[in-house]
Parts: sequence; C-alpha cells; structure tokens
Amino acid sequence: MSKQYTRVIHWFRRDLRLTDNSALHAAAQAAAGVVTVYVVSDWKGSHAWTGAPRQAFLSGCLAALEKNVAAIGGRLIFRQGEAVAELERLIAETGAEAIFYNRDPDIYGRQVEQALARRGRELGVAILGFKDVVLHQSDEVLTGTGKPYRVFTPYRKNWDLLPKPEVLPAVKQLTPPAAALASLPCPDLSTWGLLDAGTVLPEPGERAARVRLKEALARVIPYYSARRNIPMGATTSRLSPDLRMGTLSVRELYHRVANVAAETEDAGVRKSCQTYHSELAWREFYMQLLQHFPVVLDQEFEASWRGLPWSHDQALFQRWKDGLTGFPIVDAGMRELRATGQMHNRVRMITAMFLTKDLRLDWRLGEQYFMQALIDGEIASNNGGWQWSAGTGADAAPYFRIQNPWTQTKSYDPKGEYIRHWVPELKHAPLEHLLEPPEEGSLFRSPGGGYPAPMVVHRRERDRTLDMFKKHRELQGR
Repeated sequence: MSKQYTRVIHWFRRDLRLTDNSALHAAAQAAAGVVTVYVVSDWKGSHAWTGAPRQAFLSGCLAALEKNVAAIGGRLIFRQGEAVAELERLIAETGAEAIFYNRDPDIYGRQVEQALARRGRELGVAILGFKDVVLHQSDEVLTGTGKPYRVFTPYRKNWDLLPKPEVLPAVKQLTPPAAALASLPCPDLSTWGLLDAGTVLPEPGERAARVRLKEALARVIPYYSARRNIPMGATTSRLSPDLRMGTLSVRELYHRVANVAAETEDAGVRKSCQTYHSELAWREFYMQLLQHFPVVLDQEFEASWRGLPWSHDQALFQRWKDGLTGFPIVDAGMRELRATGQMHNRVRMITAMFLTKDLRLDWRLGEQYFMQALIDGEIASNNGGWQWSAGTGADAAPYFRIQNPWTQTKSYDPKGEYIRHWVPELKHAPLEHLLEPPEEGSLFRSPGGGYPAPMVVHRRERDRTLDMFKKHRELQGR
C-alpha cells in the first residue's frame, strides 16, 4: 500500500506509549518512515508547576518508551530546548514532510501548538494534531446555545450521550531514520538540576501501567462506588499518573471499565463502573473549564469572590506542608504526598479545605504546592479541585459548607488505620485522640508522643471564615 508521506516526525508529549496512540498510529499509517522525538524542557532548578517526584516519574516513563520504540525497530530521539525551534531543526535534518502530535489540553501546550502551526505553514510542512488525551475536547460538549458548561451535572449528561472513540491497535513496527541523528541521553533529575526527594514512586512506563490497569479492573473498580472514599488500602485505581504521562489511554480505560459493567448482572458493580466513568468526566469538565476560562489559573472562577483577604502566612503554610498541623487526618495526607507523590482524593479535599477554611491561606499556595509534589499533577484538575474546596470555583462547594477534619476522620478512617500508617507518632495513641479534638482546657496536650497539639480550634476558625466570606459578600453588594 502506497504511503502519503516518505518521512514524518511523531512528537511525543504526554502520550508515552505505543498502544492506542492516535497521532503515532496515524503517522505509521501515513508514512514510510517515522522519526520519533521527545523535546525535553530546559528550565533548571525549580518550576512553579512541577517538582522532582513528577520529573523522576517522567524520566522513568521516557526510559521505558525508549526501549519500547527500539523493540519495534525505531529510535526515540531526545532534544532539549524550546519545542518549536527543536522541531524545526529536526525537520531540516530529516527532510520530514509532516509533524504528527497529540493535542495538549493545557493552555500552555496549546500556545506551543499554535506557534508550531504558524511555523509549519512558513516551512510548507504539514502540522497534524490529534485528539488523544481526552475522550471529548472542550468544543464537543457544549450547551444548547453553544456555550461551555459551568456546572458538572448537565455537562456529564451531555458527555455521557456522546459516542466514545474506539481503541486503536498498537503500533507494531517503526523504521529507524536513515540519517544518523544526534540525540541527547534520556533525561534524569540532573537534567533539570533537581535532587532526588526520596519519594517512593510506582514503576514507570507502559508495561507497568497495563499491569496496574489489570489490577484495578479486577480488584478496585468493581467495588469503587462503595470504597472510593476510604483512604487506606486499594480503594482507588491509582491510574491518574498513567493518564497524566499517557502511558495509558483514556479511551482504553473507559472501554475496559464499560466492559466490566456489560459483563456483570451485579447492580453494585455497574454502579461502581458508572461512578468511575463520572470521575473521567470530571477530569474533562475541568479541562474544558481551563480552556474556556483561562483566568482561573490566576483568579477565582466566580468573579464575586475575587479580592477575598486570604492570608499568606508562611509559618502556617510550612506546618501544613510538613504535616505538623495537629490534625491527624490532615497530617497523614500531607505525609503520604511527600512520601509517594500521591494522595487519596478524599484526603486531597480534606487537606485543601483545611488550608483554605481553617487557616484561611490563599488557595493558590496549596494549588502550586500540590502541582510541585504530585506525580499526577494535572493543571486543570488541580485548579478545579482547589477552587472547589475554597468555594470560589465552578460548581464548587458553597462557602458555608466547611468540612470538619474530625468528623471526616470518623466517616472515612474510623479505626485510624490511615492515620497510624502515615503518622508513626500516633501509632499507639488512643483512638479517641485521632477522632476527637482535645478538650478546650487541654488544647496544648499532645495526643501522642512527639506529635503537636492542633494548631487551631476548628469551630472557631469555621466561624471566622464564614465571617470573612459574609463581609466580602456585603462589600460586593450581594
């Protein structure tokens, strides 16, 4: 079968796999030769939106991808610098007639894509972008008047009705570039001037992602609806790092979960699959919000809440980051994050609401810290989650709905198993010290050896937070 192109470039981004990869599959079908490349970012030392744990996981995924590409006859080229300039150099070196890539849902990635498209027109090179990171792009799920949704439930109903793209076969063969192309080594933490944070990471790469998918389908997703809010144990799929790096396709995940539902008569399993699909819809809801309302990265989504007098007290912020607040469920979550680069979603809400509603610290501080610490850090979902907890976002929790960390513990860690696992100082503390605040008269009594007393009294801070929001609303004339 004749090919449309002699040689093209596939630009890997957040699609670090050979299976069900939209752009790579299209490139292999369209061209006799495919040059694969990953352009490494060139920042050094620190970055507002990532940190050592995620870059270490990324490096591992890229090392695995390099081996996988070689196993089917190709070669993964590494370049470093500004993406458009590096791709232009590679066009000149290879004589490539087109660049294939999968679209990035983030606004920064889209800006690069627009610049690449302009340069491609100037060079006479086809620039071909594909839908891959999401099931539905931001212009596919709109209201009847063609506007973006601001509330999740109607978005989800529309999202559900749309046909889902099918899974594509894995690319089985690539032809190595004829010319001897220069390539940098696969990046590691030293590439960005970062030090190992000691985070215990999951095994990186496509093969490991597929093992996790198999385990989740068998052991987690059938019980997801009933167990997903329990932070201890295998209660969530933990596939978000794989979706973030693209070592797993969201299409395959959606359809594999749908197959579990189709193959059972158990109503509980079907409900769990539906609930899991809802989480995939939330991911895309937040992505479309970011694309349609990019202001949310800097300001509150709800304009009426802009200008709230958030605190920026660095001492309070540091205690929260260190997991030394004296609220066991909060500290357990923060320590899990530091140790693993991950945190259970229920505990993400608890820790975020504690920062914003008990300490009244600016949600942007927590948002940035999470992005730097999480290996699954997704700008849109992270922003949406933080604004939800702060009460300032789209379809957010009302400002007066303030979670009590103690009652959250009773509901989701009633035996203290999660707390005792991540806060060893409390391993032998009486259970009531994990579930109830100290009595008013003994506020500074440590509930466990070497563990601090609560840094604030929740009920008092709740009242102060409500007062802050009410006064701001009055100033806005609401």
